[in-house]
Amino acid sequence: MSFNDPIAELLTKIRNAKNARLRFVDISCSKMKKSILGLLKQHGFVENFLIDEGRRKMRVFLRYTKTRDSVLNGLERRSRPSCRHYVGYREIPRVCNGLGIVILSTPGGVMEGEVARKAKLGGELLCQVW
Repeated sequence: MSFNDPIAELLTKIRNAKNARLRFVDISCSKMKKSILGLLKQHGFVENFLIDEGRRKMRVFLRYTKTRDSVLNGLERRSRPSCRHYVGYREIPRVCNGLGIVILSTPGGVMEGEVARKAKLGGELLCQVW
């Protein structure tokens, strides 16, 4: 099945797996998704992800606390194919007073909001995670 918005597909599958308290979820592979998952892993929102190049799939392992509560509280897609949302480096939002992250697609690549703000790079606001 083909999707019009692969980033929304990624976020929705992770959100649904989190709500079902699944250990992992399988997603189709792309460079953009790898970059987003790398940022989520770096900030501790997902435990790990494995890439199967032969099947072009990724397995994302979700992170939970000892009481089986999800570390992820929310995922929100900000820019959509029908309505792109671009921001300058001064307008990059802060999520939950710094407890969450904003992921942007900038001329320097896919990066987290604080890094883009320090590098003075604006771009397309892809999603918010908290």
